[in-house]
Amino acid sequence: MLIDIVSVFPEYFSVLDLSLLGKAQSKGLVEVRAHNLRDWTHDVHHSVDDTPVGGGAGMVMKPAVWAECLDELLGLEPQDMPQVDPTAELWDEPVQDSAAENLDDTAENPDDAANPDNTVDSADTADSASTAGTTDVADTVLIFPNPSAPLFTQRDATQLSHARHLVFGCGRYEGYDARVPRYYKARGVDVREYSIGDYVLNGGEVAVSVMLEAITRLLPGFMGNPESIVEESYTGSNALLEHLQYTRPTTWRGITVPAVLTSGDHGKVDRYRRDQALARTADIRPDLIEKLDCAALSKADRKTLIALGWEVSGRNPRKL
Repeated sequence: MLIDIVSVFPEYFSVLDLSLLGKAQSKGLVEVRAHNLRDWTHDVHHSVDDTPVGGGAGMVMKPAVWAECLDELLGLEPQDMPQVDPTAELWDEPVQDSAAENLDDTAENPDDAANPDNTVDSADTADSASTAGTTDVADTVLIFPNPSAPLFTQRDATQLSHARHLVFGCGRYEGYDARVPRYYKARGVDVREYSIGDYVLNGGEVAVSVMLEAITRLLPGFMGNPESIVEESYTGSNALLEHLQYTRPTTWRGITVPAVLTSGDHGKVDRYRRDQALARTADIRPDLIEKLDCAALSKADRKTLIALGWEVSGRNPRKL
């Protein structure tokens, strides 16, 4: 996978050389390139922003600078697109024959990313990454963090982990000119805007780092033990929050781990963890319980949910 990041603070992403993501780059599983948006400016001050049209506080990042940068990274020639609606939401009408459609099939089985048989030869990956910048835009997903956009989810991370080329644009100030993502969508690029939570950051760099962590850890060969990402929170079609985890010593400062975990009965341990996951999810994120497919729940799952005050005879659980 090739990852291009555009920012006015590209040095921020030196942190990506650390830990597992740094090792993945060393192995050739992923190539990360951080670019300074100011390199595409032509004035003496390397300005990337201007005052908002219509007035107001703050500054808005200029479309011309972004366009020169993205045209180069995406391999596109400048082209006028006068029919683009500058107010249209990007997620209303997906671009046809885009990377989104190509990724949707793989996203149906999120466990694929953790399949130990689905291995990737690092040399092959490095070859594909080195040429990804010159491929058709259908192989590329262009992503802008935006607090006003839909929430980035584990499903999005799973889907994007199958892409060959990701390009991230980090906004600053009052953000980027809204015409930029809409222009590239009209050019046939799979363009997405994501929020990572109901809060506002100084810039998109933190959000990009969060999304990259979530995406790249799903790449085959990234994790030392691929089983470690199979039963995590938000993972799979019937997603739950993960059960609590403990390690040795079994008694620490007078607090002892649940006895069932030291019983040696793996069946009981599995059931205990599943019941705890259901209970924690019902308490913290009942919206996830409401999305469960009752037909896919085991008899024991349904019994646990009934005890927690849920009705499970319909298509989805319903709180009584």
